[in-house]
Amino acid sequence: MAKLNLDKQEADFLNQTIHHWKSEGLLDETTSDKLLRSYDVKQFDWRRLAQYSIWIALACGLIAFASLVVDDAILNLIAKLSDTPDIVISIISAILAAYFYFLGQKRKNANPERVFSNEAILFIGVLFTASAIAFLGKVIDNGKGHFSLLFLFSVFVYGLLALRFSSQLIWAFALISLGSWFGTETGYQTQWGDYFLKMNYPLRFVFFGAFLSGLALLMARIERFAFLKNITYVIGLSYLFVSLWLLSIFGNFGNIEDWLKVKQKDLFYWGILSALFSFGLMLYGLKKKDSIAREFGISFLLINIYTRYFEYFWDITNKALFFSILAISFWLIGSRAERIWNINGSRKPERVKEDNNS
Repeated sequence: MAKLNLDKQEADFLNQTIHHWKSEGLLDETTSDKLLRSYDVKQFDWRRLAQYSIWIALACGLIAFASLVVDDAILNLIAKLSDTPDIVISIISAILAAYFYFLGQKRKNANPERVFSNEAILFIGVLFTASAIAFLGKVIDNGKGHFSLLFLFSVFVYGLLALRFSSQLIWAFALISLGSWFGTETGYQTQWGDYFLKMNYPLRFVFFGAFLSGLALLMARIERFAFLKNITYVIGLSYLFVSLWLLSIFGNFGNIEDWLKVKQKDLFYWGILSALFSFGLMLYGLKKKDSIAREFGISFLLINIYTRYFEYFWDITNKALFFSILAISFWLIGSRAERIWNINGSRKPERVKEDNNS
């Protein structure tokens, strides 16, 4: 039998579980030893190295491209090609995008274990798709400046491609394009005014983020879209909580001039609202064992605390005193959580013993 190759954290969990079952009499000596010998601990996390290497490679590729763009020889070449019709550039970009999608899918079928390199090739296809849509927009531009329609078009393109190639990466671009369409469309409808339905941009995106988060929970119930649930959930919560954080700083002001006329303490209720959302999401994540919700809630609760500190107390509070208060408060929270965890953990063996006795 081939052994499982596990991370240290996974192996530690299995070790504790098997020893607990053995001590409770659920496993005999022979079976527990057999289970303990059925896996090995990875000496090095090659998967994580591959992931980071691919990310660095893509970043370096983008930097190389940017360096080429500012190079004099390349700029002269681009100038010579400036007379190329936009429709030709759009078609060429579309062809290149199709090639990279084909290559990515071919590699995925042949080597499905090479997740990151396959996704990197699809990412190049995404970039060429964006180029094709952008130049197509220049072709059909009627001078009205309604370019938000291009973002809406790209949502459908990326959405169909994400479903076709079962790619969370492409779906992420679809959601980013959807957010871009929402922002630019509400701006266009108000002739780029400061408010849409009396809401500035952060307040609008609070509702947009809440919509995406709810959509993610709905997608989890539909088998065809279930694999897109987590990425939708993460992006939706990102829109929601970044917007709430910006609201806690700027309030519902549409321009910097109006914001500068008020004192930061007059916007404290936005900070309270943001903190309550974060605390509520943290509790929801703990109760439902939703790690994404829990980590978002904790992270943005801390971000809110530090933001309020720099807004209200940085100049007037002793730094050692402030951080001592934070340390004590989180120590109390951690101690209380540890106590609850220990109580729950001690109850489980008792239940097992009761079941065995019955």
